Amino acid sequence: MELILQCFATAFTLTYLSIPSIVKIALDKNLMDNPGERSSHEVSTPSLGGIAIFAGVIFAIIMWAPTPVFSQVQYLLGAFIIIFLIGAKDDIAPVSPTKKMLAQVGAATIIVFCSNVELHSFYGLLGIHNSLHPWFYLFVSIFTILVLINAFNLIDGIDGLAACIGALICTVLGCWFYLTGQMEFTVVAFATVGGILAFLRYNISPAQIFMGDTGSLLIGMICAILIVKFLDSNYNLPVGHTYRFQGGPAVAIGVMIIPIFDTLRVFITRIVRGTSPFKPDRRHIHHLLVDAGFSHMEATAILVFVNSCFILFVFSFHALLNMHWIILIMGLVAGALTYYLHKRVRALNQAKLQFKEFL
Repeated sequence: MELILQCFATAFTLTYLSIPSIVKIALDKNLMDNPGERSSHEVSTPSLGGIAIFAGVIFAIIMWAPTPVFSQVQYLLGAFIIIFLIGAKDDIAPVSPTKKMLAQVGAATIIVFCSNVELHSFYGLLGIHNSLHPWFYLFVSIFTILVLINAFNLIDGIDGLAACIGALICTVLGCWFYLTGQMEFTVVAFATVGGILAFLRYNISPAQIFMGDTGSLLIGMICAILIVKFLDSNYNLPVGHTYRFQGGPAVAIGVMIIPIFDTLRVFITRIVRGTSPFKPDRRHIHHLLVDAGFSHMEATAILVFVNSCFILFVFSFHALLNMHWIILIMGLVAGALTYYLHKRVRALNQAKLQFKEFL
């Protein structure tokens, strides 16, 4: 427990103290995120907060991780540095999507091949266990990490959302890793929570700084690593272990329901409408909440609450229901809530249009 507190406090302190200097430099050098057509903010704001989060997390891990733990996370730190470099470059001068993806693939490959963070099965999802070729699972592992990294990047659209969801996921999984004796991932999780909470002090509306791609890609990668490792470690725990979840994939989806569901929903609706799934728009759930009249922090609080409810649901019913039923229930509930929100936004937009015509 002392190690956890040391990592958390160090990451929090360093991130908290470094952000004012980063804000000053960004203002002096005009390194700002300017409002655009899809933006939910109205004033130019520094977008280099991810640099402070990265510094706090990395320093805390290097400073406090014991030698056996550090030797197990050194490759993770190498992947973090790759993500940091491409994210910081994109926040300062936009990078092409191809280069960003190549950097992410490189980082994910290091994680899968060097850190033993990989999927060895579908763990019962769709009835598949270990019947496929190991190289196929290596590909699935890299693909899963890439999807989760970019899912976090996509939900970083309003103040506090990506940070709060990231802190929630890292806290939940960090506690599980601690209870199952996996200190290397416990350290990474709680160092990340410390850096995120310090950043939130400056990201609460009106935000003084955004995390930018540096922060969202880093947090997305850390959450992806924790989820993939959770799936494999949970499956390999002895049957009857106190902290072993039945239906691990359903639990993993429940823990990351907001980024996973929002990304899938947006991509599917774009394809159905005949547009590219990568074409930006304002169809994300957080955009709908803002368009429905909620403030940034209200929308963030709603989504964090919803994510927490799904976590409680999977924790409560993982042993009572088949994992496929749990996933189906989560999908139906999330879909129904989003459909209701979408209808409300359409009704508000029609009312505004009628009011304008009346005037």
